[in-house]
Amino acid sequence: MIQVLVGTNRVGSRSEQFAQNICKKFNENGKKAEVMSLAEIDWSEMNHNTYGADAVPASIKKMMLKINACDGLYVICPEYNGSFPGALKMFIDYWDYPVSFEKRPVCLTGMGGLFGGLRPVEHLQQVFGYRNAFIFPERIFLRNVWETMTKEGEVADDLTTKLIDQQVKNFATFIEAIKKSGLHCKK
Repeated sequence: MIQVLVGTNRVGSRSEQFAQNICKKFNENGKKAEVMSLAEIDWSEMNHNTYGADAVPASIKKMMLKINACDGLYVICPEYNGSFPGALKMFIDYWDYPVSFEKRPVCLTGMGGLFGGLRPVEHLQQVFGYRNAFIFPERIFLRNVWETMTKEGEVADDLTTKLIDQQVKNFATFIEAIKKSGLHCKK
């Protein structure tokens, strides 16, 4: 199973629409995938004392267990103030180390304005690299998402659509190659 993580807690975001389309593409390519959205988290459970394995809020624990069990993680990350959203950072800070990260195949796609989410993807690469995840090298940057995506979350640009199709296919191959090598994350 591939988890497609929506990297914002904004309900009805373009990231969430795009995630639905990515899941369809994985499923069309014979890989089971599902969307996991930060909008599903009950943020009222958060307070300054909730860090630590015994204090993980229930809505985060449910999602974290899915990450721990997945074959690969596809992260869709919008740019917020020159980086990735604070909600995504807070979510990641609750994950189990090393289980959630170590040797986990991770694919990153950025969304934004002029630079298409380049900065948040680079920041996420630092986080996942620090925690020894296998970062898939084919990244996608969706520039000017307000113009290049339809209201239904479809990409209207032919070149970008081809790159996304290639990324989805190749990420599935990347996951299988890591599994065959014996280096895949421990579940």
